Amino acid sequence: MKYIDEYRDKVLIKKLAEEIRRKADPARIYNIMEVCGTHTMSVFKFGLRDILPANINLMSGPGCPVCVTPNEFIDRAIAISKIKGVIIATFGDMLRVPGSYSSLDKEKALGADIRVVYSTIDALELARKNRSKEVVFLGVGFETTAPTVAASIDIARKEKLKNYSVLCAHKTMPEALEALVRSKDLKADSFLLPGHVSVIIGRKPYEFLSKRYNKRCVITGFEPLDIMQAILMIVEQKTPRVDIQYKRLIKEGGNRLAKDVIAKVFEKCDSTWRGMGVIKRSGLKIRKKYGYFDAEKRFLNKTIGQVVGQVVRLRYNKNCICGDVLKGAKTPKDCGLFGKRCTPENPVGSCMVSGEGTCAAWYKYSYKL
Repeated sequence: MKYIDEYRDKVLIKKLAEEIRRKADPARIYNIMEVCGTHTMSVFKFGLRDILPANINLMSGPGCPVCVTPNEFIDRAIAISKIKGVIIATFGDMLRVPGSYSSLDKEKALGADIRVVYSTIDALELARKNRSKEVVFLGVGFETTAPTVAASIDIARKEKLKNYSVLCAHKTMPEALEALVRSKDLKADSFLLPGHVSVIIGRKPYEFLSKRYNKRCVITGFEPLDIMQAILMIVEQKTPRVDIQYKRLIKEGGNRLAKDVIAKVFEKCDSTWRGMGVIKRSGLKIRKKYGYFDAEKRFLNKTIGQVVGQVVRLRYNKNCICGDVLKGAKTPKDCGLFGKRCTPENPVGSCMVSGEGTCAAWYKYSYKL
């Protein structure tokens, strides 16, 4: 296959649905979690739930980086944005993520210099063109985006670009999945694992899911044909294992160059996930060697003390159930805010903000049906 339309071929998709129906055990419920938000959006967009047999139950997981970014990160970014001479550079999907009392979008409207960029290359160029100002890039995402952010820090060090830094909130997927499978709330017995993360890390980091927890797993792409084939592969597994459907891009060992630059600039740390709390060694922090480019140390460290007093008291909306949605324990329809107080135009929780968020997918494709 060469073209995107081939991965959306209705005839082939229906044939796969028929094959799944034929091979699935009618006496069994298959609880399959699509870990990545892009999978969730594709499932809804292409109506895959409607053509799958009733005993294939798809549920959403914590694979949306915007959705799992905690309030405290947004609060810190807002605090830094209030310093005179600071430019915050961020991907657009972070603008409306709610913090404890505000959002980057609201602060931008009030005059903070917050700019949307499309890559770390853009953020570096901002720093080069604005030498008299501090450019702080918000480093958010999983192993997919971490290499580009790490590379930008390495470039800034080599160029001696002293007005560039990163506020880092990168997270790693395998540790979150282990926390998830150990949770009493988990209903999933199988996983559709994220293709883009796996392009970087490969297959081996997921093996504990099948070997230790007996979960059936398939690493898959994001087109409807990818997802349907992956579901069929799960149904066909005799014993739990981690298979690769997305073979056109994924190598067994991942991308060595990408993993090397991550290891060069970052080191593992404990990290807070919205709705899941602190997960040990599930985050990345900037190594001491690159500490000068760490915005956390540059602006929030008590020894510098520039904005410590501006970091507000942490607050969450108690009625938002994003945490339970991210764990697959509940669906958006279980939330009293969904479609009422919480809409894409006025999001209360992070799951409604992101284009890959579960609540956003439900609202766009099924809420009004």
